Amino acid sequence: MNNILALLMQVVPYLLVFVIFYFLLVLPEKKRKKKYQVMLAELNVNDEIVTRGGIIGKITHIDEKSITLETSPAKTRIKFDKSAISYKVKVD
Repeated sequence: MNNILALLMQVVPYLLVFVIFYFLLVLPEKKRKKKYQVMLAELNVNDEIVTRGGIIGKITHIDEKSITLETSPAKTRIKFDKSAISYKVKVD
């Protein structure tokens, strides 16, 4: 009985660290990824976005895996992979 109790006392701190790690790191990352995927799925033409490289533009065309941005009044268009999108600009 003492051996089982001693083993349990050695394992419990590791389990506690694992549980804390899961709640502090893994769950928030899952929520962030899900929110990002929803944002990508809800993008529409004429939405203003910012790319991971800092380019701000308006979406002119959306494909399955790519988007085309209009980035200036001169109607400069650049094609990006959807994974290059950082966030959608909120218009108030």
